[in-house]
Amino acid sequence: MSAGTPIARIWPTPATGPLTDPELTALYGRAARPHLRMNFVTSADGAVALDGYSAGLSGEPDKRVFGLLRMVCDGLVVAAGTLRHEGYRAVRLDETRRAWRRAHGLADYPTLVVVSASLDLDPAQAAFADAPVRPVVLTRAAAQPPPGLTEVAELVRSGEERVDLAAGLAELRRRGLGQLLCEGGPLLFGTLTAADLVDELCLTVAPLLAGAGPGRITAGDGSPPRRLPLRHVLAAEDGVLLLRYARDPGDALPAGAAPAG
Repeated sequence: MSAGTPIARIWPTPATGPLTDPELTALYGRAARPHLRMNFVTSADGAVALDGYSAGLSGEPDKRVFGLLRMVCDGLVVAAGTLRHEGYRAVRLDETRRAWRRAHGLADYPTLVVVSASLDLDPAQAAFADAPVRPVVLTRAAAQPPPGLTEVAELVRSGEERVDLAAGLAELRRRGLGQLLCEGGPLLFGTLTAADLVDELCLTVAPLLAGAGPGRITAGDGSPPRRLPLRHVLAAEDGVLLLRYARDPGDALPAGAAPAG
């Protein structure tokens, strides 16, 4: 059963009636090969935040899909700056979603993966201290961890001067984290795009104008455009749009990926 603001599919094939959670899960299901999915929310005029935080743009429909995306992934990737700024807590799921994961041969919880070149992280933050699964931190070779970090997280070193994301994602996949969900921030999204590592973008568009000031969902150095076809358009009764863009199944595997199986 689904509760809250109804969500309907309006493209490519309109669906009759509101979508249930199982129907939404099928629309955002797991890929047949290693896969990196980005999840962002934006205002209608392209802002990544409202009053400094993405939560200002998010409502019940976005949170509903947000939770389902976490349910179906193996690893949840986030930049250290976003982890600190948004005040990430431990990645936990309710019993219904844990049961879904067990029924599909997955661990009860996805693994939190934090990308940090400097290791400016607080081991006491709930994302680490209260984590049901030991988090992984992708970092560079010379970065020195603060006291206590290695007690609550595993460090994976990849790259010398900066974090080598392609090699880091390949290592995560070697460890069984084939389906990755990235929640930002913008600089990490831009870096992943430049390295051609992004397979999918799930984008929620809030029906409001944030005005001038806030940045976009992507940042960093410029890179060539990447084609990412639209797969579905969902609409909530409150005017929120939920868009999914993804590579064609026949596209070459992105850098750092290995064939499934």
